[in-house]
Amino acid sequence: MEKPKLLRDDGRRLDGRAYDELRPIRMEVGILNNANGSALVEYGKTKVIAAVYGPREPQQKHLALPYRAILRCRYHMAPFSTHERKSPAPSRREVELSKVIREALEPVVMTEAFPRTSIDIFIEVLNADGGTRTASVTAASLALADAGIPMKDLVAGVAVGKIEGVLVLDIDEIEDMYGEADMPVAAAPSLGMITLLQLNGVLTYDEFKRALDLALKGIRQIYEMQKEVLKKRYLEVKVEE
Repeated sequence: MEKPKLLRDDGRRLDGRAYDELRPIRMEVGILNNANGSALVEYGKTKVIAAVYGPREPQQKHLALPYRAILRCRYHMAPFSTHERKSPAPSRREVELSKVIREALEPVVMTEAFPRTSIDIFIEVLNADGGTRTASVTAASLALADAGIPMKDLVAGVAVGKIEGVLVLDIDEIEDMYGEADMPVAAAPSLGMITLLQLNGVLTYDEFKRALDLALKGIRQIYEMQKEVLKKRYLEVKVEE
């Protein structure tokens, strides 16, 4: 297939966004009655749901740690989430991303508050259009907060890409597929801590620095949205009481 043109003649991207513009983002928490905490996050057409169970006694008792909770994460793409129906069995990529997302959240979760327990995070990608791992980190962080799990900070994620030599924020599937590089980043802004940083493709040192600045700018915007949606949720709870 011929590589499509990713930038319009006016310098904007195919969907009309500027290089430093996020896709429309929607967040909602407390959407599942049966989970301790849950969240739905949409980055454009990418739609992810996260559910948190725990802290609870692990089913496999030998996994329990005497001084902290174990954090477990399962990332899964629904068979209908991509253009071609995928197998419901977990792929190697899903197993790898489960680990990547868990490691992006571990630095902020205060697991020492719950020894000998497990905190389980289940992530389901309902529709994939680029940036599923970063949307998953954002959703999982919200679901943990919704479950009342103590955290040092929220974690938000976004991917930066390079298309036709230009660095762009929050890449969609076409930009991810045909761009020269993509760099998923997640961070805990108030701690000044980057918890996830991966790079596929090649960036010069200068491009890398600019890409990271662009990612952190986007993350701060998403972080403010996270705080707003949680604030709104707790105000609603208070009113109901």
